[in-house]
This record gives sequence, C-alpha cells and structure tokens, in this order.
Amino acid sequence: MPSGPPAEPPEELTSPLAYEGVWRFTAPALESSVPQARHAVRDLLAEQRVPVAAEIMDGLLLIVSELVTNAVRHAALLSPRIAVQVTIGANWLRVAVEDNHPYRPKALEAEQGDVGGRGLWLVKTLTAEAGGKCDVENTRNGGKAIWAELPLTPLTTSPPTLR
Repeated sequence: MPSGPPAEPPEELTSPLAYEGVWRFTAPALESSVPQARHAVRDLLAEQRVPVAAEIMDGLLLIVSELVTNAVRHAALLSPRIAVQVTIGANWLRVAVEDNHPYRPKALEAEQGDVGGRGLWLVKTLTAEAGGKCDVENTRNGGKAIWAELPLTPLTTSPPTLR
C-alpha cells in the first residue's frame, strides 16, 4: 500500500480556464447605455474567447438589452448610474444589472396590443428556454440586481425515436 500525501487532481481540473472571471462596468442610466452595454458584453466575450454558442449569445445580448432598458426606464430617478456585471464560469455565464432603486419588479405578460411591459417576462422566457435561471436579489445599498445565468452551449434534445 503506497504511503504519502494523496494524489492531487490533474491541473486542468483545478485551474480556472483562461476565460473564467468577473468583469463589472458602470454606465449612466440613459437610453444610449443600452446598445453600449450590449456591445461591451459582446466584445468582452469575444476578447476572452468564451466558447458561447451563437444561439446562446443572441439570447444573452437580448437579455442585456432588456435588463439595461428596464433599469434606465424604471430606476434612473434613484439610480443615475447602473452597473453591469458579467461572471463567466467553465460552462456557464451570468449577466447582472444593478441599480439603486429598491422596487423588485415582477415578470408580467402584457396583453396583446400593449406597448412595452414584457421585458422581464422576455428575460425569464429566454433564460428558461436556454436551460438557465434568473432572479432578483437585494443589494447592500438597498437597490437590486437582476441576473440571468445561461449555459455556454444550448440544451440538446434527444433525437426522435424511430418506430
């Protein structure tokens, strides 16, 4: 029976991947921040060479747009700046938009013909369809962070059974 310290796991199992990490930036609570945030997230993922599938990327960028739009429209009075945080793990990524407004929004399905009102509902739907999760959390300063976490690759469906 060999003695000595236990064998260490291979380095690739313990070391973070090159693209893993947390990035945070702030922006003014203005409509012009919506495309800027979307482009900043897209550019960050490209710079870090994150292996995110195209269909996940499309949903993620729409989620960023919706979350920043909601913060700009509904929290700007109490939150002249918003924060966007991107956290990337080995197989997933999370985007969070933080503001200083204490109100916790609810996802509402708008009626046909309504203009607006579907942003958080759309975020929840896109996240669920990708196999991710989203939520709203209180922040230390009395505001909130709304986040969505997505896998880097889409859910695979099992092939149809031949009869």
